[in-house]
Amino acid sequence: MLGSPSPEVERDSQHQHFALVAVLLKEAHARVRALQVPESVRMALTRKLLVITAAAKHDAVDAARRLGTFMADLDEGRFPDEER
Repeated sequence: MLGSPSPEVERDSQHQHFALVAVLLKEAHARVRALQVPESVRMALTRKLLVITAAAKHDAVDAARRLGTFMADLDEGRFPDEER
């Protein structure tokens, strides 16, 4: 009979999600730094990454989803409007 995963298994799973998010956040920050965009756009992108970082502390799975959306936006060239 299958029950819910043991606390140890759940902890390992959480650690794996946090590790994945950490690697992806590092990659995302590097990509933002390398962009040839106005500083205001870079700052807006960095703020989005900081929000995702904060979210990761509470829900790594949701943070990974949000980070995937962020990276897809970068891939498609969808950047926040310049602040004026």
